[in-house]
Amino acid sequence: MPRKQIKIKPKVEYLSILDGKGKLDESLDPGLDDERSVALFRLMLVARRIDERCINLQRQGRIGTYGPCRGQEATHCAATMCMDPEDWVVHAYREPGSFYHRGWPMETVLRFWGGYEEGCQPPDGVNDTPIAVPIASQCLHAMGIAWGMKLRGDNHAVLCYCGDGGTSEGDFHEAMNFAGAYHLPVVFFVANNQWAISLPRDKQTASETIAQKALAYGFDGLQLDGNDALAVHVGTTEAVEKAKSGGGPTLIEAMTYRVSVHTTADDPTKYRSNKEVEKWVKLDPIPRYENYLIRRGLLDQKKIDAIDEGVLAEIAAAVESYESTEETNPMDTFDYTYDELPAELLSQRQEYKEALEREGLAKTS
Repeated sequence: MPRKQIKIKPKVEYLSILDGKGKLDESLDPGLDDERSVALFRLMLVARRIDERCINLQRQGRIGTYGPCRGQEATHCAATMCMDPEDWVVHAYREPGSFYHRGWPMETVLRFWGGYEEGCQPPDGVNDTPIAVPIASQCLHAMGIAWGMKLRGDNHAVLCYCGDGGTSEGDFHEAMNFAGAYHLPVVFFVANNQWAISLPRDKQTASETIAQKALAYGFDGLQLDGNDALAVHVGTTEAVEKAKSGGGPTLIEAMTYRVSVHTTADDPTKYRSNKEVEKWVKLDPIPRYENYLIRRGLLDQKKIDAIDEGVLAEIAAAVESYESTEETNPMDTFDYTYDELPAELLSQRQEYKEALEREGLAKTS
């Protein structure tokens, strides 16, 4: 028999709507209403300003290690606005705009980065999972929630955030395989910021795109301009609507860039060039989308300044609330995991208690 090309039903597309200067491709205009358009701008500004404040707080020793999102605001802000309250959003950790939009108080997220367990607890009634720092572990959680939705007949969807580094983890591929096999209502949203800490994207995989990995699991992949807020919104909306209508999962690869450090414990000058960073800074999603809104007549400098002032005031109040949080007992480190501590941890607990007493930091016996 002659060789022949195997026809694969799933497809991979690319989507971009705004150019680097924020000029609209009118043939792809999604027609977002004025209120929603401005709300998306404000949400991205919230993410940017929280990010800046958290870096300052960390440098001053007022929170712990922090993972910035600068340059990636469009990816999570535009995507999360596509989800209804009844839908589920499964976060990683680099999505402050999504937390805010979904109803997390700013001070709750600050508590997470400050080391408080309470910072991991989503607000009551919010269909979100806690912040997930272990890479790609959340993908399995998202798949499980989507499976539960399908079994119950819920007409909802799950949005799962992940980074390009996460696609090199087994958890990501196990979740994708199961979601494809069982045709689950989940959208895997990969923010491809080009670097998995210090490992560049081209050293992670030989695939031309991350989006094409969906083909192996039997569903569609979409690569889009992750610094184009409109493209993210349109692509995610289509994927979510498909999931809710029984069309199964989608893998979205949002092409973006981590302009800042991986975390505040990182020094990216050791492994990437300033020239590379400067190229991506020119494609910053916020001024790009801002220019688009100015052309539409929805923003001017006075309105931008007013929005910014309101955001900064809200963040200042959140920082004040966070710093008024009652200090926890350091001995709590050993609680809430085991019903009865094993001998090794009992020994460590006693050693830790004695160290705290020497430093005058022990609160209880």
